Amino acid sequence: MTSLRPESLKDLQDIVIDAAAHGRPMEIRGGGSKRGLGQPTAPDSRLELDGLSGIVSYDPAELVLTARAGTPLAEIEALLADKRQLLAFEPPTWRKLLGSDARTPTLGGTLACNMSGPRRIKAGAARDHFLGFTAVNGFGESFKAGGQVVKNVTGYDLSKLMAGSYGTLAALAEVSIKVMPRHDESRSLLILGLDNEAAVAALADGLNAPHEVSAAAHLPPAIAAHSALSAAFPGTPITALRLEGPPSSIAFRAQALRELFAARGQLVDLQEAESERFWREISEVNDLLPGNDRAIWRLSLPPSASPKAMATVLRDIDAIGYYDWGGGLLWLSVAAQADGGAAVIRAAVASSGGHATLVRAPDALRAAVSAFQPQPAVLAALTRRVKDSFDPKRIFNPGRLYQGM
Repeated sequence: MTSLRPESLKDLQDIVIDAAAHGRPMEIRGGGSKRGLGQPTAPDSRLELDGLSGIVSYDPAELVLTARAGTPLAEIEALLADKRQLLAFEPPTWRKLLGSDARTPTLGGTLACNMSGPRRIKAGAARDHFLGFTAVNGFGESFKAGGQVVKNVTGYDLSKLMAGSYGTLAALAEVSIKVMPRHDESRSLLILGLDNEAAVAALADGLNAPHEVSAAAHLPPAIAAHSALSAAFPGTPITALRLEGPPSSIAFRAQALRELFAARGQLVDLQEAESERFWREISEVNDLLPGNDRAIWRLSLPPSASPKAMATVLRDIDAIGYYDWGGGLLWLSVAAQADGGAAVIRAAVASSGGHATLVRAPDALRAAVSAFQPQPAVLAALTRRVKDSFDPKRIFNPGRLYQGM
């Protein structure tokens, strides 16, 4: 496969114009850490965007950073940490999960896949922090959208369209993001011994209380056994709520949560180092759902519907899983079978209006089963029209999202 590596916006335009003229599809790749997401593709060439790297501008006072799309995520996070700031959407890397430990997650790839971690329930998704960008469409035209200010209401919000498009609409060259101050301290409150329904109800109560919970998750016993906390709490389901902020504020809010949950089960405080390690486990998934021979699914649905959906799946197929985002996100590990559990899983989320994504599976299964939730006819037609507007010749990541797209 031919690799093409632009080092400027003009290079990128020239490459895309040539590819469009010859009808030559390209796989867009930043650091290559997320190649395993979506449907497998086999284009004629690879568009390597790691040559478009580097910080363009950073204004800590205005909480705005602009960088080229191929800039390593670790470089961004190190720069922000030096100024006691962070990416509030807490992006995971999924390097172990996707078997891409040797690859480098980039800022552009993180935004293109809308990668958001446990803090999403408080801070929003990656797309909510994506202020603007410069990109090249499938015609080879350079265009800009959004800007470098937090309050920008001019024109269409194309940043949100690009976030989650998996590189199928345009090649990002430069992006601007909103950053946030880093919290002074982090602590988690654990509730031990709750079953799934009681745990999701407790998470809802914690999130609905005025105590600014920044993450909320539940590990059933089969998952908790894989956590670093298992030595301290063997065989025990773990329900966790995270607090962040000034120490005095955390102390007050933690006590309020302890009073709220006093009758629910055994309560344990998790201090900062252990708390951070625990939430990395939740975010990065792989340590909690080990076994490379198993299919990994990500279900998004209303929290109130998640215990029933989990029970349905566990009744019908060999699977284990846990809850994040207050119960609104389910992670499932499914034993090897013909369709990777797709029929059962998608039937379980259908009645709730949720959707299920196949995150990891062998290429043969990814080719046979739609990785993303099949779309209703009306939405599929709209998706095709959007693709036609940006990339009518199907140059960018063809088939990554849906067949023919």
